Amino acid sequence: MGYINNKLVEKAREYATEKHKSVNHYYDNQPYEIHLRLVFGFAHKYSYLITENIVETLASAWTHDVIEDCRETYNDVKLELGKVVADISYVLTNLKGRTRDERAGSAYYEGIREVEGAVFIKICDRLANTMYSRNKESSMFERYKKEYVHFKKELYQERYSEMFEELEELMK
Repeated sequence: MGYINNKLVEKAREYATEKHKSVNHYYDNQPYEIHLRLVFGFAHKYSYLITENIVETLASAWTHDVIEDCRETYNDVKLELGKVVADISYVLTNLKGRTRDERAGSAYYEGIREVEGAVFIKICDRLANTMYSRNKESSMFERYKKEYVHFKKELYQERYSEMFEELEELMK
């Protein structure tokens, strides 16, 4: 699979890493690119499960947080990387809310389920966050474990069962 060196995927990597740098956005006091690389790694690993827009879905692994974290808009992403990447990035942007639960409530998950590729990238994001927090013994690891039943209820699809199995294995 030559997706790592695909022009759109590479453009998305450059765009997202630059945007996160431009707003001084970090991941556990490290360059945010660490998180994006983890998400893309899981997306690449499971890319055989993507049935449509493979390249665009993989590109969105890089951009999934740019609207939420980098002052970019849907139209910014669309202009730079196209409608499919923008659609996925948009629905993965948390809603307004005072708490984590409000920002990722039922309307948030409903939007994710409506856009092809978004569920896949959200699971990759959760795999990356769970693995990282487990390895770093972060308090977020317990949060991800606590949220898992709800997360699975909202996003489980049989075609992603292997990804959920890995997520469950990480939480042991």
